[in-house]
Amino acid sequence: MEFTGGGRLKVRITPVDVGKRVSVRCLTGPGVTGGRFTDTVGVLTSWDEGVLLITRRTGETVRIPESTLVAGKVVPAAPARRRGPAADFEELARVTARAWQPVESERLGDWQLRASSGFTRRANSVLPLGDPGAPLDTALARVRAWYEERGLPPYVQAATGAAGTQEGLCAELAARGWRREVSAEVRIGALAPVGDQGDHLDVARVRLTRTCDAAWLQRYQRSSVAGPHVLKVLGSGPSVWFAAIPGEGESLAAIGRCVVDGRWAGFMAVEVDPAYRRQGLATAVMGALARRALEEGASAAWLQVEDDNGGARALYEGMGFETHHFYHHFRSP
Repeated sequence: MEFTGGGRLKVRITPVDVGKRVSVRCLTGPGVTGGRFTDTVGVLTSWDEGVLLITRRTGETVRIPESTLVAGKVVPAAPARRRGPAADFEELARVTARAWQPVESERLGDWQLRASSGFTRRANSVLPLGDPGAPLDTALARVRAWYEERGLPPYVQAATGAAGTQEGLCAELAARGWRREVSAEVRIGALAPVGDQGDHLDVARVRLTRTCDAAWLQRYQRSSVAGPHVLKVLGSGPSVWFAAIPGEGESLAAIGRCVVDGRWAGFMAVEVDPAYRRQGLATAVMGALARRALEEGASAAWLQVEDDNGGARALYEGMGFETHHFYHHFRSP
């Protein structure tokens, strides 16, 4: 917090600082003596009619009455990562998008409208990297019309929590009634340690193929009907690998998918049959995929994990993956 020479707190931000990362302290509760202080750090996305809106790293927006402010200042971006690969938001956004390509897409300025018959929000949402080439309300009207023509709900995928992310757009969408439905973390880490994780496991059991078969699709939990649109999305990417560990009969005990794209290897669809959990199969799948990606020249890894998937988050933390930023899917009212 900001202190004056006499040790008193001071507000050093104004509405001119909208769009900057700030740290503020406000008083909550009744009265000065009976209240308590609350600190908030995030991007100042609005200061209007006596109310500040601050978007935290996780995408949560906090409303703070100006009258409750006791201190505030502009702060630098979050400290640089101490381990793992260096990456900016736009690079990661483009890499992750190439690993999950839609069946149909159209440009709206620098925005990409994506549709895949409803299979996953990632392949059925707008990727807004840059200027749509029109005022925001006009662009959103076009977005709604484009998805309604295809019988799909309009979604916009926007990110928070890193340098260059889209806190301002998130705030604009929320102000227009778009509802944040699903949030996830994008995590990154060094690739070699992921490959080393499988040293103590029987990675030889893991089968790697360029295409997914019926058994793989049966284990995959994201789609009940594996139509051509599902196969198109799953098979998209610069260099795609599917992993499988046999189970009983013709079923699979575990599966995974990896897309190698230059220095990056992205891990997706890592799933284990409940009857085979806690045997290290997810680690074995990722280890085998990582080793293949290393052979193709990749050195960095990324993955996406939803906020409520505690088991997967613990697994990835143990492998050295750290949160880079968050992304959110906003649905049109």
